[in-house]
Amino acid sequence: MTIRLYDTSARQIRDFTPLVPGCVSIYLCGATVQAAPHIGHIRSGLNFDIMRRWFAYRGYDVTFIRNVTDIDDKIIAKSAAQGRPWWSIGYENERAFNEGYDALGCLPPTYEPRATGHVPEMIEMMRGLIERGHAYEADGNVYFDVRSYDGYLELSNQELENLLQPAGEGETGKRDPRDFAMWKSVKPGEPSWETPWGRGRPGWHLECSAMAHKYLGSAFDIHGGGIDLIFPHHENEIAQAKAFGDEFAKYWVHNAWVTLSGEKMSKSLGNSVLVSTMTKVWRPIVLRYYLGTPHYRSMIEYSEGALRDAESAFARIEGFVQRVVEKAGGVVEPAAEVPPAFAEAMDDDLGVPQALAIVHTTVRQGNSALAADDKEAAVARLAEVRAMLGVLGLDPLDPQWAEDGDRGDDLHGVVDTLVHLVLDQREAARARKDWAAADAIRDQLNQSGLVIEDSPQGPRWALGPR
Repeated sequence: MTIRLYDTSARQIRDFTPLVPGCVSIYLCGATVQAAPHIGHIRSGLNFDIMRRWFAYRGYDVTFIRNVTDIDDKIIAKSAAQGRPWWSIGYENERAFNEGYDALGCLPPTYEPRATGHVPEMIEMMRGLIERGHAYEADGNVYFDVRSYDGYLELSNQELENLLQPAGEGETGKRDPRDFAMWKSVKPGEPSWETPWGRGRPGWHLECSAMAHKYLGSAFDIHGGGIDLIFPHHENEIAQAKAFGDEFAKYWVHNAWVTLSGEKMSKSLGNSVLVSTMTKVWRPIVLRYYLGTPHYRSMIEYSEGALRDAESAFARIEGFVQRVVEKAGGVVEPAAEVPPAFAEAMDDDLGVPQALAIVHTTVRQGNSALAADDKEAAVARLAEVRAMLGVLGLDPLDPQWAEDGDRGDDLHGVVDTLVHLVLDQREAARARKDWAAADAIRDQLNQSGLVIEDSPQGPRWALGPR
């Protein structure tokens, strides 16, 4: 058994060999809490949640760090515009992110450090870099000297002579315009911390280098994030950490975007779809299926039609699960192991689409067993399906989703009673062989958005796809 991952730094799929046998350490660039999350933000958390689950299934002891960037230019700008404390904006949106992660079934990280809680570690790293000749102070700012580190730009595969380094306001005193800020000098009305080089606040890149060092040490296995972070963020993280003396990340794994009309889903483009809004319209487990089942390196073009397709596909899985549970007369426990073909797909760079094909094939086999009244085979297939769905965080029988089936509607019990009254009328019509009346009742229920299925235990209903 060997898990293989696409390593951005190597530009190829590599066999995963942990630094410590039986253990895996992962650092994921988490939320910058300047606004509530859209589904593009949450996709990254979902992709790495599936990675984490697969490593755990394969027997690894996983340490998973997902940071919170709670101070940056956008948070400060919003604070000034809204007349609110910067920490109030950050905390409100941090909670919104965690609510989104929880709603979509992401396991909590081992640790979730905030940037502002690690200024001493940042000062220590800057001091070390200045002493080694890789950084310098100017006008109260501290800059990294990109020419001092020979490996700079190897991750993003750029040429230094062609580099355009993003720069913020007040970044004065640079020796080279391509040098980047690790610490920004204090400005009126902005939050600041005391350092040997004067008061100021941290730069974005320094935050993650310092936090990864604190929680995972000088070397760890996997650093993750969206493809938009490759440059400048991850490139600059590597430069700081390695120039400081860390080995840093052994593998670099990046997920693709959720796009809308071909563009990255972004607050600045006005095309974001907030998680808090989406979970009021779509069941969270369906959103997880939609965002988590494409390959993590594939773009997802958002559309309601694609979401409806995901809802229909997942409904077929749920229907099978429900039918077998009824047939078995109780809950069927997941199998101890997933099918070999599923494991092979997941081992190969987390091939979720190929793994999901095994799920649907197993569901079809289980449905055939039900049609043949082969209870033993149907139960066996459900056990396999539950094992596979559990790895993907999509098992509808998991307590995580216990309240999900009613789409958060407290009227589910009332609707169930009313529908069964109508179904009783249909059964009465069928008993007197009034097929026209029975069919008319069924058609009316279908038109109202309900799907009626006749089973050996009697008719049952479910909400149909939109």
